[in-house]
Amino acid sequence: MKGSTLRNSLITLIAVLFFLTVWKIAAMLIGAEIILPHPETTFKYLFDVVRSDEFLQSLISTLARGMTGFVFASCLGILVGFIAGFSKTVFFLCQPFIVLIRSTPTMSIILLALIWFGSELVPVFVVFLIAFPIMAINVIEGVKNIDVKLLEMAKVYNIRFVKRVKDIYFPSILPYMIAGTSNALGIGWKVAISAEVLSHPAFGVGTELYEAKIFLETGMVFAWTLVAIIVGFMLEKLLRILERKLQPWKEL
Repeated sequence: MKGSTLRNSLITLIAVLFFLTVWKIAAMLIGAEIILPHPETTFKYLFDVVRSDEFLQSLISTLARGMTGFVFASCLGILVGFIAGFSKTVFFLCQPFIVLIRSTPTMSIILLALIWFGSELVPVFVVFLIAFPIMAINVIEGVKNIDVKLLEMAKVYNIRFVKRVKDIYFPSILPYMIAGTSNALGIGWKVAISAEVLSHPAFGVGTELYEAKIFLETGMVFAWTLVAIIVGFMLEKLLRILERKLQPWKEL
């Protein structure tokens, strides 16, 4: 197991070094920092960004907006998905709205949110609308894929509803919920930043990106982009840790 982990880490390191090498060569060939800054220039900007007074406030503000929209979307998505999975009537009632939200371009949602809400609420609303159908659809699929034989057995032995939820429904739906959470969290984080670029709240990663673009500080744009990538990677890692805690049998 340790050998496999070391090998995977080595492969990842080689991939990162290869990417940095290609980036460096491309920057040297272009020879214009305003178009493509050198890696070392970008990391210098990154160091300055992390040391700046606005860094933590901007990062926490974006995380707070993104997570607020995500939590509301997850709660409603799981509830609607669970009910719609068991009730065909509710499913066909909800389906047009879910399809409508999924089909609407993200930029249209952001522009409408800019008309309806203040700059602070725009990212929350956009993340909510993007994440909700993802969570709902995954939970519906999870409910539909519950082993019918297990449900019949539970009915024959008159197993209590609470125990059925704990021992049958939850383990069956959990993988779909985790997949939906991973997808919604990744997309939601990027969408929150995109919404901030247009809504321009007082503090936020998207606001910093917009201001860097206004002043043609390409290195700063790259630096804040790296911040967004690192945070997104950390969120994904935290989700994987949570997944291992909730599904310990996958480690066997």
